[in-house]
Amino acid sequence: MQSDGESFDSYVAADGAALMRFAYALTGDHHLAEDLVQEGLVKAHRRWPRIDQPSAYVRKAVLRHYLSWRRRRSSSEVPAMDAVGREPAAGDHADVLADRHALGALLATLPRRQHAVLFLRFYEDLDDAAIGELLGCSPVTVRGHASRGLARLRASAQANNVHTGRPS
Repeated sequence: MQSDGESFDSYVAADGAALMRFAYALTGDHHLAEDLVQEGLVKAHRRWPRIDQPSAYVRKAVLRHYLSWRRRRSSSEVPAMDAVGREPAAGDHADVLADRHALGALLATLPRRQHAVLFLRFYEDLDDAAIGELLGCSPVTVRGHASRGLARLRASAQANNVHTGRPS
């Protein structure tokens, strides 16, 4: 229930840009991010008077649409990921950007659940219980997805000679 009486329009005006950043960081694709946010907002609009925490509700809707099998793209299409605005590490700036791009491309090859878990853990800084609640699974399952995803990223990074910031 909207206790403060916030209108849907004022919510979208206030949080729309943050939702787009969230969806873009999750997908690495501006067009897909726009579609996901739009679908999440449509779902929220239908239930607006009954939603207690609009930001959490819409983010969860965006995440669920991302994970939905109906949203899967062609298996041959891999979206490119841009850097998420962090300061570059010491070293050649071009090498750092190349490594970020390569690591983003590797992340995009992960199964959607592993990708989502790693995104929520490292970008959104959520713990296993919060991630499990969003994904509808147990914290143990979240840890399993994270472990398999990180192992796959490490193996792919070594095979493709991508620097991950960890000592070899």
